[in-house]
Amino acid sequence: MTDYKCFNCKKHVKPDYIKKKIRCPYCGYKVLYKERSVSTTVKAV
Repeated sequence: MTDYKCFNCKKHVKPDYIKKKIRCPYCGYKVLYKERSVSTTVKAV
């Protein structure tokens, strides 16, 4: 599973903690998000 990240303090939050509360365990902020990977495309020359 993917880790969540706090919008306020930028620390990683484990998904098992999200099942209990939707708050950051470090600062108490309510906005958490999943980081997305950046995809890159390469042109053939």
